[in-house]
Amino acid sequence: MRFFLWLIALFATAIGLAVLARYNAGNVVLFYPPYRIDLSLNFFILLTGIFFIALYILIRAIRTTQKLPGKVISYRRQKREEKSNKALRDSLKSLFEGRFGQAEKAATRAAELNENLGVAALIAARAAHRMGQSDRRDIWLSSIEDKEAMKTARLMTALDLLVDEHKPQAALAAVSALNASGIRHIQALRLALKANQQAKNWPEVLRLIKTLDKHGALNAVLSNRLREMAYDALLSDASHDAESLQRLWQSVPADERVKPSIVIRAARAFNRHDLQDEARNMVEKSLAVEWDVRLMRVYRDSAADEGTPALRTQIERCEAWLAKEPQEAELALTLGAFCLKQKLWGKAQRHLQQALLDATEARTIREAHLKLAQLHEGLEHTEQASEHYRECALATML
Repeated sequence: MRFFLWLIALFATAIGLAVLARYNAGNVVLFYPPYRIDLSLNFFILLTGIFFIALYILIRAIRTTQKLPGKVISYRRQKREEKSNKALRDSLKSLFEGRFGQAEKAATRAAELNENLGVAALIAARAAHRMGQSDRRDIWLSSIEDKEAMKTARLMTALDLLVDEHKPQAALAAVSALNASGIRHIQALRLALKANQQAKNWPEVLRLIKTLDKHGALNAVLSNRLREMAYDALLSDASHDAESLQRLWQSVPADERVKPSIVIRAARAFNRHDLQDEARNMVEKSLAVEWDVRLMRVYRDSAADEGTPALRTQIERCEAWLAKEPQEAELALTLGAFCLKQKLWGKAQRHLQQALLDATEARTIREAHLKLAQLHEGLEHTEQASEHYRECALATML
C-alpha cells in the first residue's frame, strides 16, 4: 500500500512540474566571447540538476575509493574476530564435554586474537591440567602474566589447579598473591581452605572455617569434620607438653569446648599427659550440655585415684546418668570400672554384667570381660577369671 502511495505522489509531482514548465517562458543566456549560448530556463534547470548529480556521484566514488583499504582491513579484522570467537566457544564447549585435547587446540586458535588471549589461555591451562600436562599448563598461565586485567582470574585458576594437584606450598603462594590484591571472595576462601588443609596449617584452617561458616558457604557436615580434623591434629601433636596443651585448649572458643567430638580428642590428649582432672572436667561440662555416650570411653580413662573423693564423685555422677540412660552399655561399663577401682566388688560385678547384656560392639564386650576377669582375680576366683579372659580373647578376634 505504501508503494502505491509513493507512486501516486511521484506521478503528481511529475505532472505538476510538466504543467509548470509549460507556462514558464523564461530563458538563460550564457556569454563567453565570442560565444553566446541561449537556453530555456527549464533546460538550464535540468542541466544544473544533472551536473550536481554527476558531481555528487563523483565525490562519493572518490571517498569510497579512499575508504576501501580501511574497509578491507576492518573486514579482515572482523573475520579474525569471528573465527577467534567461534574457536573460543568451541574450546569452552569441549572443556565442559571433557574433550580436553580438542579444548586446548580450539583455545590455541582463539588465542591468535589478542583480545581473547587471556580467556583462551585459562581454558587451555585447565585442559592441559586435566590431561596431566603440568608443564604446558604452566606455560599457558605464564603467557598472561603481563595482563593486569587477567591477574585475579589467572591466580584463581592457578590456585584451583595447584590444589587439585596437591601442591600446597605453591597453592599457598597463590593465596598470598590473592590476599595481597585484596581478593577474599567465597571461592578464594574455599580454595585457601583446601590449600591450608593439604599443608596441615591447622590454625589457618580453623580461621577459614569460621569465616566461611559466617557466610553460610560451607556444608555443616563438612565444616564439623574439618574442625574435628584440625583439633585432632593440633591436640595430638607430639611436641606439646602439659603447659602448651593447656594453653592450646584455652585458645579454643568456649562454644566449641563443649562439643563432644572436640572434647573426646582433647580428653585423650589430656589423659596422655596425665591431666586426668582437666579431662574429667571437660567431659562433665560437655555432658551437661549434650549427652553423648562416646564420651564415656575417655571418661573411663580419666578415672581418679582409688579412695579419693574425686573417684567417689565420678561414681555418683555415673549412677545419676545411668538412672536416666539405663540401656547404655558404655555407661554401665564405665560405672562398673569405677566401682572396680574403688573395690566395690558387688556393684562392680552387677554393672559389668549389665554392660555385657546391653553391649553390641565387640570393643565394649571385650573390655567388660576384661574388667570382670580382673574383678574375679581380685576376689581370687581363678576359674571365673580364666573364663572371662577366654571370652575377652574371643571378642578380640571378632
